[in-house]
Amino acid sequence: MKLQNKIVFITDADSGSGKAIVNRLAAEGAHFILNSTSGGEDIESNLQLLKAFGSKVVVTNINLCKSSDLEAMLEETARQLGTIDIFVHNNNVVKPASVETCEEQLFLEIINANAKSAFICTRAIGKQMSAMQSGKVIYVSSIHAEKPTGSSFAYSASKGAVKMLCREAALVLGRDGINVNVIELGPVEGDQEFFQSDISTLYDSYQYKVPNANLGSHDDLAHLVLYLSTDEARYVNGADIRMDGGFLMHYMDFKMKRP
Repeated sequence: MKLQNKIVFITDADSGSGKAIVNRLAAEGAHFILNSTSGGEDIESNLQLLKAFGSKVVVTNINLCKSSDLEAMLEETARQLGTIDIFVHNNNVVKPASVETCEEQLFLEIINANAKSAFICTRAIGKQMSAMQSGKVIYVSSIHAEKPTGSSFAYSASKGAVKMLCREAALVLGRDGINVNVIELGPVEGDQEFFQSDISTLYDSYQYKVPNANLGSHDDLAHLVLYLSTDEARYVNGADIRMDGGFLMHYMDFKMKRP
């Protein structure tokens, strides 16, 4: 098993991506701290699977933007499980937000959920990892760190911030044997609902804008998270890994692979 007895902290465990990552890493012998806004209710089947695998798990529901809450949780879970070996920041709040009309409160809500939480967690968990002289930090981000959505500029801004946080953290934490990387995930099923736009056609027939016309899945994401969590990725640090099947390379609709 590639992650035998490793302690993994995953944020937004209730999401489809969170559930897929939990299941994949559990099969490799990991133990878990799962931040769940439902308090574990929405991941009951995952928790049963973890029990079957023999994984230890602590379910939390804390404000990741509040340093005091996070540090108290880390202190308590360190007593129960041990210090964190792998941190997967998986927050992905998407809400419509126009540059022209977005209220400041909504902008801050999206930035805090997606970017500030990444910084607060990286600062606190990075200290633990630095003391151990090892660790893996993985940000699950979006291709919209690179390309506007046409529907939520605040989302794109938050993901761009995470991209640069990764690069800066890789320089600093890398000196202590910690790998810091970001996965920029492309479209999966249902994304047309998240990125509905009055000014962009990016997500019209978007499945055909992937050259092979096959969308990726959260299971694909989980496999990449596993790789970055292992010693096999020891020389991968500060990388932006775009995982979109070639979606961002699309530019000619008449050449799309339609049925």
